[in-house]
Amino acid sequence: MKNSIFGFILLLFTSAVYAQADQVYIARDSDGMRLKVNGEDFMINGMNWDYIPIGTNTITAEFWKKSDDVIRAGLDTEMSLLKNMNVNVIRQYTGVPARWIRYIYEKYGIYTLLNHSFGRYGLTIDGVWIEITDYSDPRTQEFLLSEVEGLVRDYKDTPGLLMYLLGNENNYGLFWAGAETEDFPDDEEEKQYVGENRGRPMYRLMNEASKRMKAMDGNHPVAICNGDVLFIDIIAEECPDVDVYGTNVYRGLSFGDMFDVVKEKLDMPIMLTEFGADAFNAIDNKEDQKAQAFYMLGNWKEIYANAAGLGKAENSIGGFTFQFSDGWWKYGFDDRKNADVHDNNASWSNGGYAIDLPAEGENNMNEEWFGITAKGQTDARGLYDLYPRAAYYSLKEAHQLNPYEEGVTVDFVETYFNNIQIMDAVLKARGDKAALVGESSKLLRVSNLQARLTTYNTGGSLITTPEAPDPNEVQFPDELGFDHMQSFFFGIEGNPASNVRAEVNFNVLGNVATNPIDEIFYENVGRPVNVINEEGEEVLVTDQNRVRVYNASFEWKAKDFDVRGFYRTGHYHWGYEGDFFGLYPEANYGPNLDIYNGEIAGIEIDGKRAIEGLKAAYGPQLWWGANPAVLLKYGRTIGKFDVTGVFHEDIDDFGTIVSSLAVPQPRTRRATIAIEREFGDLGIQIGGIWGGQPLNGREFQFTEDNPDYDPSNPDGAPKYIIYTDEVNSEDNWGGKAKITYSKGKFNWYAQGAVQGLVAGGGYDQTQTFTGWKLKDTGSGNQTNFLSGFTYSFGNLQVAPNFLWQKPIVGPMPNDVQGPGRLRNILDDPFVVRANRETVAGEILFTWDPTPGTWMYEWDNDRAEDAKFAVSAGFVFRHLPTTMDAAIGFQDDRTLFPFPNSVPARDLWETHARIVSKINPDFGLVANVYFGNAQANGDDPRVIDRIGADIRMIYKKLKVQHTFKLNDWGPFDYHRDFNLTYPVQLMLDVSTTLGIPDWFVLPNTQIGIRGTWRTMNEFSPRYAPNRAREFADSPIISPVGFPDGTEWEIRTYIHINIGK
Repeated sequence: MKNSIFGFILLLFTSAVYAQADQVYIARDSDGMRLKVNGEDFMINGMNWDYIPIGTNTITAEFWKKSDDVIRAGLDTEMSLLKNMNVNVIRQYTGVPARWIRYIYEKYGIYTLLNHSFGRYGLTIDGVWIEITDYSDPRTQEFLLSEVEGLVRDYKDTPGLLMYLLGNENNYGLFWAGAETEDFPDDEEEKQYVGENRGRPMYRLMNEASKRMKAMDGNHPVAICNGDVLFIDIIAEECPDVDVYGTNVYRGLSFGDMFDVVKEKLDMPIMLTEFGADAFNAIDNKEDQKAQAFYMLGNWKEIYANAAGLGKAENSIGGFTFQFSDGWWKYGFDDRKNADVHDNNASWSNGGYAIDLPAEGENNMNEEWFGITAKGQTDARGLYDLYPRAAYYSLKEAHQLNPYEEGVTVDFVETYFNNIQIMDAVLKARGDKAALVGESSKLLRVSNLQARLTTYNTGGSLITTPEAPDPNEVQFPDELGFDHMQSFFFGIEGNPASNVRAEVNFNVLGNVATNPIDEIFYENVGRPVNVINEEGEEVLVTDQNRVRVYNASFEWKAKDFDVRGFYRTGHYHWGYEGDFFGLYPEANYGPNLDIYNGEIAGIEIDGKRAIEGLKAAYGPQLWWGANPAVLLKYGRTIGKFDVTGVFHEDIDDFGTIVSSLAVPQPRTRRATIAIEREFGDLGIQIGGIWGGQPLNGREFQFTEDNPDYDPSNPDGAPKYIIYTDEVNSEDNWGGKAKITYSKGKFNWYAQGAVQGLVAGGGYDQTQTFTGWKLKDTGSGNQTNFLSGFTYSFGNLQVAPNFLWQKPIVGPMPNDVQGPGRLRNILDDPFVVRANRETVAGEILFTWDPTPGTWMYEWDNDRAEDAKFAVSAGFVFRHLPTTMDAAIGFQDDRTLFPFPNSVPARDLWETHARIVSKINPDFGLVANVYFGNAQANGDDPRVIDRIGADIRMIYKKLKVQHTFKLNDWGPFDYHRDFNLTYPVQLMLDVSTTLGIPDWFVLPNTQIGIRGTWRTMNEFSPRYAPNRAREFADSPIISPVGFPDGTEWEIRTYIHINIGK
């Protein structure tokens, strides 16, 4: 009974101790400076910690928004490992709920250093996202001071809070923006200028923040996080009220005179907020756990040796190893790409890490390999396992030392660390590495397995689809009723070396359904076909294309170059890298590449070291519809100007065309040069293009109105005078210029171009300020001008935009008499299509309360975190002329140019995109449009259409719905021939094994989809017509007939294992 009472009292006492905030302060005496917690000396054995699964980044991981059971499972795994290695503090950024700080402390005894970035990665002022923070701006000052005051109010009484930290090497952020580390500028005058003009206001504001925070909370010190000792003299002058000097330091094995300099200049305790070494050897191009442990032990030895009472600087209060687990998301983060690739790119150089320094000044720091644990694959709950490296075991032993214990001296610390055997740690870690290898990366392994099992049940009324297949006719869909399909995928990945990876994925077909109402899809090449054998007999072939290469890729990262090969896997454009005229477009086409069985194939090469700035691309089809070609790009900075040249040579003509979405241009040769420079808030780009030289000498027609034409006399003079000319060298040249101005709430741009008849580039795939739809088409044979601006009113941005373009040589008119005809891209050197004469304007409204997750970023469906964000716009186009002929496909897939084009017409469209992430379990994304539009071909009918695509995710349930009224069907030929449906509805409901993705990606899921359409005289397969699919006129008039219907119920099970 006594024991029970004693235990109960002890429990109450323990609970009371944990339930209140600790008293943390800096103590100074003759032995130096110490951090004390509740009166006891406290040496920080810290760790930089986060929870970012493979395939996510700091924006999309959203660990703290997950369910409690997932958060608890993740914390229990990682905090157990940290406690095991004697870590007593973790560094976390704001966003972690106070209750989880308390949970970590109460269950594992681990404190939290709470870090406010203090504008390091940009901030939102008056609804405007500011990428580089201006600390002298009064609005910025008010915003940041308000934020840190709110931080203190929310966390000051939280058990487990150790202290506050402001910034993360924000002095480096004064030179560059973003999270990717770059080499630091060497210009001392630039450093001095930046320090005085940008740095001094920042440090002054940090000091003011420190005073206000300590006035609200006297129990927790305030530290700043600087990059090394850059601007330390300014800090000494501006930051007298800061308690602790935190610093991120990467000097190699030793911190050098760091502790003495801080003591002399600041007389402050020093806390190493980041330091460490990566676990990848840039010379050997492979993992190097021994070197990582070697550097980290050297760092920690100096941290302990400079603690109070040991006779050296006596101002070290501890540090935070960088970092606990690898950050797969880091390289490519600014472009939101490759978060599922463990990249071994060395992005900056550091001579302090000589073990893997290839040569003086060459890059050797691998940002994605700093973890002292390797990261395993993500499971269905968004969790993963960690696999300790040698550094983990070495630091576990190091952290058993308490430099404040009686009898500890500098010599004792030296001896203690000398006795830590790194090879023992390496050997311990081999078992963990073997487990990781067994999980994910053998020399040769099966990378993925997929099974897609689908059933189709179809029906309808007043349609041409028969009740049963007609053996004498080949048509799809071939029947109403039930059918099924099985499609399997498997991938093989090889890793012959740590810097070489190759993967190939195969598709294996079972039965291929012949009744889906959307008759074009990837697997349809496996449908039975009738062929004529050598004896002239018709034979039904049922086993063609049963096994195919679905896609393939390889990557080789060498010292002097990176090489990437792709087959149906895509690549990004060069638009942000100086390709001002868009010669190398992006090749990511979503589901369309599969639907039409399109192909892209080639290799890309990025130069390094001596050939840094050189890029090349070569292949048979670098983008969908491209001719076999080679492209070279070289860029470098000359003074303050960025200069880039691009060369493109088609080396052959294109092969088989599979869709009107990807009709190749005539074989060409092109070269461009572009020069860019920023003058404060003003940016200027100018460029020139030379292109189309192989087309010189080719003839083309153009017309002029005949002044003698009399419309009342049909037998008189013709309406047009037809001329024949040929392309010459003057038609090869063009120029383009762009100016931008960006200042707070207001952004403005203007650009213009003049491009000769065959001096064509590509569509502008870059984004200027916002998500405007009116852009430079890049076509030759045009003069254009565009201008627009954005202005922000809090969370609302208003953005008008204007475009004017006109071809140099206009289109051939639809009613041209013989021998005239409309030009087309198959038979003529150029056409008027996208460069059609246009006067257009648009206005775009954006309500985005969280502009840090930009509404127009390509991955915003995933990344947007606002409870409600919307983009709504109106576009008007005045099109006073016709166009040249489009290219179409007959129903047997043969090519032909349309005889005419659509007429002159004014078009308009209203569009909106709505994103709502109400909570981590529930979100909605909707795209809505309505307006009028013209066909691609020659049908003069203008359609008035409305439609929407709505997606919703609730926990593991995903719902997709689309509706279209009086709009084209889903395929290219529908718009080519102006084939529309009065009503189209689709509803898809599925549930997944893991968390559903906003994008259409392989997943393990089961679902049902229903599609329903009504049909009239403008719809394919409408029965009253009983005409050929693309007949010029119906055989039976549809007047008086009701609308037909067509429907499909699809069930599916997708099994996905692997990437």
